[in-house]
Amino acid sequence: MANGKVSDAMAVDAEPTTQRGASRARLAGFACAALTVMIFSGWFVVTRFGVTRELRIWDIAALRFGIGAMLLAPAVVRRGSRLPIAAWGEGLLFAVLWGVPFVLLVALGLKLTSAAEAASVAPTLMPVFAGVFAWCFLRERQGSLRWLGYAAIVTGLVCLVSAGAAARGAPDLWGIAALAAAAVMWAIYTLLFRRSGLTPVQSAALICVWSAALYLPAYLLLGLSRFSLASQGEIALQVCYQGVLMSGVALITYNRAVSLLGSSAATAVIALLPAVASILAIPVLGEIPSLAEGMSIAVIVLGVLLASRPAAAGRASTRPSSTRPQA
Repeated sequence: MANGKVSDAMAVDAEPTTQRGASRARLAGFACAALTVMIFSGWFVVTRFGVTRELRIWDIAALRFGIGAMLLAPAVVRRGSRLPIAAWGEGLLFAVLWGVPFVLLVALGLKLTSAAEAASVAPTLMPVFAGVFAWCFLRERQGSLRWLGYAAIVTGLVCLVSAGAAARGAPDLWGIAALAAAAVMWAIYTLLFRRSGLTPVQSAALICVWSAALYLPAYLLLGLSRFSLASQGEIALQVCYQGVLMSGVALITYNRAVSLLGSSAATAVIALLPAVASILAIPVLGEIPSLAEGMSIAVIVLGVLLASRPAAAGRASTRPSSTRPQA
């Protein structure tokens, strides 16, 4: 009897500790997601600034993954942290989804549209595709609020494109298509990473290492560089943002947010991207959204917030326990 009472008392004492630990983890997840939003928002503006001047899409990708690989390679190749072959294969898939192809598609979309449109299309279509894919292939129930949110996102995007057409002429359909394709790749990556055994640092490192290994040789052999035409200030800006902040910090913080919060809650914070990027684009690029565009962005944000609410009860957890070495 005494032992039973002691065990019950210990269980009661442990419960608040577990709750505090979960709260701290959730708070850390939201902090990582918020930092990701700030970096991603600036990335749309900085990338458009680069591709509309001397540098080209190819230079942006070279800086992002070349520098990222140098910074993060020790996480997967140093003694004691080497990954099995299967992990490298998984990293190659992640590099295809969120590496050079993703960056080239977004950069093309930015060149053909605007920072505000790009920041609204790619990040906000991502949870739509992620939800649809999870429902179709993983049998995850979405619930009425999520479907309502997805409908609001699509409606807001249609209104945004229509408002931009009224103010600046018909949108470039190739630019919109490139951004939508990037959103599909981002969604698939988010779902796969959540179910992988890789840590946030390992995933970020593998994306950069594989991207650099596959892309940089072709970039150099084909003579695609335009660094000689750009100013030192422009190059320094892109080096810091593309190589350090995006490939180093943002990749890790986004992965960490997905690990701590789950893909749904992490994408809820990403909903702030259109608003933040639109605000940044005003002083940097002189791109002032019209009233209709601003209202469309607000509808998109509302839709993503609805779509990112917890799914209906009874959904089975699909994330396996991690068995791979930690970074």
